[in-house]
Amino acid sequence: MTETVTVALIGLGGSAFGSFIGIVANTRMMNYRIEQLEKKVEKHNSLVDRTYDLEERISLNEEKIKVANHRIEDIERITNNGH
Repeated sequence: MTETVTVALIGLGGSAFGSFIGIVANTRMMNYRIEQLEKKVEKHNSLVDRTYDLEERISLNEEKIKVANHRIEDIERITNNGH
């Protein structure tokens, strides 16, 4: 009976060791995938920030164009009325 117990204990130890190695490998893989996802999210967030900045600039430039057009219209009106 001691041989049976010894074999069972060796089997238990092997199973525990194999499970531990599997958990460690799985944890490393999960950490790697999380790091990769974090990098993608950072790139995405950077793109969103840059897009927001561009939209702000476009809005400002459109407003400047409207002001410039009004000034041109005023100058044309003054010039046309003077002749």
